[in-house]
Amino acid sequence: MRRGRSGECIALWRTEAAYDAEDLAWLEHRSWLALLEHDLPVAGEYARIHAAVRLGSAWYPRSAPPPRPGAPDIRLTVPKLRHDIDQFRYLQQRGVLGDEFTGIISSYEETASHLESAGVGRHAPADASAWRAIEHVYGRLVHVRDTPRVRRALSDAWKPREVENQYLDQPPGVVVIDDFLAPGALEELQRFCLESTVWTGNRYAHGRLGAFFRDGFNCPLLLQIAEEVRDALPRVIGKRYPLRQLWAFKNQSNFPADSNTHADFAAVNLNFWITPTEANLDEGSGGLVVYGVDAPLDWDFATYNNRTDVIEPYLRQQHAKSFKIPYRQNRAILFNSDLFHGTDGLSFRPGYENRRINITMLYGERENDTHHRQLSSAASRDGASMAWRSGAFGRVRGHRP
Repeated sequence: MRRGRSGECIALWRTEAAYDAEDLAWLEHRSWLALLEHDLPVAGEYARIHAAVRLGSAWYPRSAPPPRPGAPDIRLTVPKLRHDIDQFRYLQQRGVLGDEFTGIISSYEETASHLESAGVGRHAPADASAWRAIEHVYGRLVHVRDTPRVRRALSDAWKPREVENQYLDQPPGVVVIDDFLAPGALEELQRFCLESTVWTGNRYAHGRLGAFFRDGFNCPLLLQIAEEVRDALPRVIGKRYPLRQLWAFKNQSNFPADSNTHADFAAVNLNFWITPTEANLDEGSGGLVVYGVDAPLDWDFATYNNRTDVIEPYLRQQHAKSFKIPYRQNRAILFNSDLFHGTDGLSFRPGYENRRINITMLYGERENDTHHRQLSSAASRDGASMAWRSGAFGRVRGHRP
């Protein structure tokens, strides 16, 4: 792999009976170690091999033998079926997929209609005959767009030194950055997210789909962005906090507010949005809600990340104040990952290209964070949460894009 022969690696791994769960875990571990060493290109290659071996298809990667029979462990959901139908049609229109997908789309439509008419819940076991028609495609990587590095990924419109000062000097640590990516990088990243069939995470409510670093959400441009952010913010991130995770979420047209309030495991969270602003039907919403309260250090991941029945009473007890950051394309939010936060209510236009996409990069571990500690009581009582506005946010707040 280090000699640039990843294609041969994948072909060997995909040979029948050549790997098992422990081998896949080894690949994931190697990627994790490379991230700790700030070797993002090597981490990306290990992650690419992991995704191609575990989730590859007869179409991806083309140089490898066909994958094993059977599909990955992903349950059927109507939102994913409907999303994939739209994406396959989009790829056919762009000439990426051929006529053989017309029959596959028909099988997807029949399966989705059957599940809808049966009134199934979010997840459903597969009907045997329906499953046979789509198991070679569903939950697999069919196309991952080649998206190389660009001359420079970050925009020159924002000043890293100012962002660092705002993050470090204004507890609890939230900065809004507009015009985050350079135009060329934004366009390339949009195309990667629209074309790549990496939206395999379908265990989330309200039809949200996730895409993850070791499952195909991985390209040189994404790693370049992570690298440039690290180097641009040496006091906030730098070599102190290695990149720990990289993911994206794609939403349906509507999403209820206060549905996924949580904290993350990292020290610093970078979240940015790439769908055109015009897709958002409510310019005052559709973004992120951040609370001036951090997750207690003695809470485990399952509690602070998923247990809204515990989180919401805790926020009320702390008299937590929230700050709503409206949606804008190419807007990034840099914030203390310990802070409780969640997606604001969404009302976006229908259509495949209008689905809201947010990308998250997590740096460091929450227990190693030295910038903002013990914020809960102070931030909720003294109104610090009302001073989270960056200079950029203040300038564009009343501007209609």
